[in-house]
Amino acid sequence: MSTGVWILLAIVVIVVIAAVAWVGARRRRTGKLREGFGPEYDRTVDRAGGRAAAEAELRDRERRHDQIELRPLGPAAKQSFIDQWRGTQASFVDDPTAAVGEADRLIQDAMRERGYPIDDFEDRAALVSVDHPLVVERYRRAHAVADANARGTASTEDLRQAIQDYRALFVEIVEENAEAVR
Repeated sequence: MSTGVWILLAIVVIVVIAAVAWVGARRRRTGKLREGFGPEYDRTVDRAGGRAAAEAELRDRERRHDQIELRPLGPAAKQSFIDQWRGTQASFVDDPTAAVGEADRLIQDAMRERGYPIDDFEDRAALVSVDHPLVVERYRRAHAVADANARGTASTEDLRQAIQDYRALFVEIVEENAEAVR
């Protein structure tokens, strides 16, 4: 074989190896995002209209999340939030409408205290999804009920479910086990 053929063959081999490495890296990146975001990965793929756009969005969430300075709650703040949550849950029996509004406010207060930006709900939910991907959908659902509640269109069962969904996120944000906030 001539030198030209060997060079061409070497180029083809290098291109194939590079392609295999690129596909492998892409699969690892997809696997990491899928594992890290759980069900939020599939939701984002559906909403973004494709895997590439969804993965770009999820990577952007991670980048934005890395830029905020989250901090743990101090013992006094943690206890104050737990006490407020217990009061909010207890008030549900007498006034479910007010309790859901209070739960929404309490979640925002806890998030603000931890360092999450709270001005925009979608931004909040996106950033929460990085640390708490298993409860972010519940947060979205509870927030939608709170919005319906403000318009007077939420049923008592919707409000009950919203309180449970808010509690799931509250436990994550306040960093307590479920027993501490029941």
